Amino acid sequence: MKAVKKLLILLSSVPFFFSLTSCLSLPVEDFLDPKLGQDIRAVRSVIKATEEITPEDEYLIGRSVAANLIAAYPVYENKSLEVYLNSICQVIVSNTDGFAPYDGYHVKVLNTTEVNAFATSGGHILITRGMINCARSEEDLAFIIAHEVSHIVKKHNIEAIKTNRITNATKEVFLAVDISEKDSPDLKQLKDFVGNGLTELVDIGYSQEQEFEADALAVTLMNAAGYNVQGAINVLNYLRNMETANKNRVLSTHPEPQFRINKINRAIKKLTLCEDTSEFRIQRFNNVKK
Repeated sequence: MKAVKKLLILLSSVPFFFSLTSCLSLPVEDFLDPKLGQDIRAVRSVIKATEEITPEDEYLIGRSVAANLIAAYPVYENKSLEVYLNSICQVIVSNTDGFAPYDGYHVKVLNTTEVNAFATSGGHILITRGMINCARSEEDLAFIIAHEVSHIVKKHNIEAIKTNRITNATKEVFLAVDISEKDSPDLKQLKDFVGNGLTELVDIGYSQEQEFEADALAVTLMNAAGYNVQGAINVLNYLRNMETANKNRVLSTHPEPQFRINKINRAIKKLTLCEDTSEFRIQRFNNVKK
């Protein structure tokens, strides 16, 4: 019961600690008893979890994520390909109802054969060479880019950041609570869950529902930009065939390709499809891909 009371006291003391610590330039917990310092750190984490994320914050966080990805996978130096992909991206984002990240959108290619693509809250879209090789037309590339743009427009990245902050705050609060043998087994089990497993919920990528949302918005943006939405089906069919041949999931954090195809077909039925002009883009696609 003591642990439960302390948990409630910690959470209810947020306003007091906020007024106390926000006036100090140095971490006040560094000068206090270690246990009290841990309590203050827990409250700080709760405060952080409730703070709004500004557009500048989104950009800086996104830039940091992009930097880490580029450190792991060097950029593929192919200027003509990069210019080409960014031109596709600009056509796509012109139909996003005026929404744009703090510093706009920027596409780069990562020099790895892994099949993947990433979007950051800062507007960075990083596509692997392996994913580029899955495209057989500009329409296919447009879907890959539009899918990542959709994650940014829908702020799925920011939702993940907020979830991560809540996770960290929850961990700090439970670390600050001493759970004795007399306390509820349910409370001890909850603490173990927070300590061992909750972070995994943040690390496994977007939720399936978010992936479906990104797919639906992607085909809407493609259609508005004059691209044939069949490009979406083409990419997912290619991924499905690749998984069948390799007997292994390619994008393990995404829903299975067939599920995505089914959802996209339902989204396409709601659209008034644009005229198919894909034949006029074949030459420039081949020029860049060769």
